[in-house]
Amino acid sequence: MLHQRIENMWWNTKRAPNVLLRAASAVYALAASFDQKQRLKHAVKPGIPMISVGNITVGGSGKTPFVAWLAAELKQQGFRPVLLSRGDGANNQTPHVISQYSKAHEVGDEAVLLYRMSDCPVIAGRDRIAGAQLAAEHGDIIILDDGFQYRQLERVCDIVLVPTEGVGNGYLLPAGPLREPVSALSQADIIVRSGAGNSTPISNQKEWSWSTHAGLVRDWNRDDILLEASKPVHLVTGIARPRRVLQDLMSLGYEIAEHSRFADHHAYSRDDIQQLLQSHRSIVTTAKDAVKLQALWPCDKPLWVLEQQIKAEAGLAQQIVNNIIKAKDAGVKDVQE
Repeated sequence: MLHQRIENMWWNTKRAPNVLLRAASAVYALAASFDQKQRLKHAVKPGIPMISVGNITVGGSGKTPFVAWLAAELKQQGFRPVLLSRGDGANNQTPHVISQYSKAHEVGDEAVLLYRMSDCPVIAGRDRIAGAQLAAEHGDIIILDDGFQYRQLERVCDIVLVPTEGVGNGYLLPAGPLREPVSALSQADIIVRSGAGNSTPISNQKEWSWSTHAGLVRDWNRDDILLEASKPVHLVTGIARPRRVLQDLMSLGYEIAEHSRFADHHAYSRDDIQQLLQSHRSIVTTAKDAVKLQALWPCDKPLWVLEQQIKAEAGLAQQIVNNIIKAKDAGVKDVQE
């Protein structure tokens, strides 16, 4: 309930947060600015070119499916991308190459999901400089997940995702959802508005559109079986902004009879599973949650997962490739001079 109240405050554009939270945001701004300057002083150039995909708001901008989509697009262009994840939800400092045996609680839910979605090498670990060095052994370009604020690694293209809903109340943490001021978008090479619907521009740059749409609801324990619509379901989410999931399921004709809402990156326990299994309705969850639930879920019980379909604005992938080529050419010119 506390988490939900905070979310409601962050995305309420009609009422300002209280004065104490606004004061805390001012302190956060100073600390964040100092931290970024220190990171820039010690920036490291990876062994291979790197693209950063990040955001300026907390959670819910669709970075994980976007990274998987971008990896597929780059593979079609002849690149060999390696995905680099911090491994949120895990205490893994040393970078590891993800395999089919990796567990979400060991390497992070997003890292496991990226491995499942992308068919690319995925490296997870909090030490992303060491992770970038390891990535050079497995491909020719890095996609850094959630990397806009991680300026210790130089990049050839900075992509920032902003939800179509915008930046909430416009305040920095903790009074609002912003990690950095909106002015930080001037450092981005490409701004992508993620999510369905029209959006009001928030920068002078061209803003591209990219979204996911409700696809199928499939049993991950037997992925050849689909859940029929027009029946009440029990939704389980442990993501930042589950409202989109509710809307997607309802658009497919499902009735949300129950909703078990956990905090983002929640580490599901056996007790959680036992409580969920007591439900008499079909359990439906997200792919991000499923990579954690599946390890504890009985094989003879269906685990229904909402899958997503992707829609990107025409020319977005080519624009990213153009930025990579332009940056690489500029690098060659600098060396020659």
